[in-house]
Amino acid sequence: MYKIGVIPGDGTGPEVTAEALKVLAAAGEKYGFEYETTEYNFGGEHYLATGEVLPDNAVEELKKHDAVLLGAIGHVDVKPGILEKGILLKLRFELDQYINLRPVKLYPGVESPIKNKGPKEIDYVVVRENTGGLYTGCGGFSMKGTKDEVAIQEMVYSYKQVERCLRFAFEYARKYGKKARGVGEHNTVALVGKTNVLTFVFDLWDRVFNELGDAEYPDIKRDYYHVDATCLYMVINPEWFDVLVTSNMFGDIITDLGAITQGGLGIAAGGNINPEGLSMFEPIGGTAPMWTGKNAINPLAAICSGAMMLESLGLDKAARGIEAAVKLTTPKMKSMAANEMGYTTTEIGDMVAATLATL
Repeated sequence: MYKIGVIPGDGTGPEVTAEALKVLAAAGEKYGFEYETTEYNFGGEHYLATGEVLPDNAVEELKKHDAVLLGAIGHVDVKPGILEKGILLKLRFELDQYINLRPVKLYPGVESPIKNKGPKEIDYVVVRENTGGLYTGCGGFSMKGTKDEVAIQEMVYSYKQVERCLRFAFEYARKYGKKARGVGEHNTVALVGKTNVLTFVFDLWDRVFNELGDAEYPDIKRDYYHVDATCLYMVINPEWFDVLVTSNMFGDIITDLGAITQGGLGIAAGGNINPEGLSMFEPIGGTAPMWTGKNAINPLAAICSGAMMLESLGLDKAARGIEAAVKLTTPKMKSMAANEMGYTTTEIGDMVAATLATL
């Protein structure tokens, strides 16, 4: 019996979460696993009603679960940053979800803005370090509000933070890389950095990358790309990639570029992973308030996030089943964009669930 925490959140979050849970139910029935869900109303409506961003016991309450499924956080009536920092970042840091996992996968029938690239070429994953770097808040102001003001934001990494992120990338490549999936000659991990300019932080990343690779993962092919060159290759030669691993800030940037190459935010799923603890899975598209309540938002990113959640729980067969059902659904859709899919939100969820049942 798996215990799943559910945070539907704001905007269209509850709508896409409902479809992800619909498909999860179909997967449970087909593949024979049992689970129970507990819903939490963390988000903008709770904050506006109570003035409380996140209850004091929220982290400990969530730790009682095996995984968390998140819809979206953000509210048009709440100042930007309050909910994002107070809920998303707080949960990531306090639950030590030190990996952000972002598959970049183009599904059949989905249009990519990259000419002459299809599902065979756009099929890789980005492993982003998720609790260190520039996002830890190290820094501050001096003489704020004057023309002599100085603002400092520091990129800080420890050996431990770098090593555990790289280890996750190597392990992921060994299990799910292109050779492991039968679609390539090698399982490959490529470090994305800026060793020519950020000579302290990425010297550490580069040294640990090669030390770890030599000592423990000689079976994994290694590459290195500067982050600016990576952006170029993501457009020109995405087929070069298998598993990319990078820092928090660089990962934040390149994964959004990856999302648009795979057809947009409507199909982009992600996971905040603690391999030794509690992980949280979410669609990347945000709350999309203009589509709230219109049954017009694309739920596939949330459905694919549910598949990622099952994979993290060791239910690989069920995860692959959901992915196969999505691959059979996308060719029937007109677009991945909201209100342009040719179907409603609930109809897409129904199609995936029904397809899954027939596999």
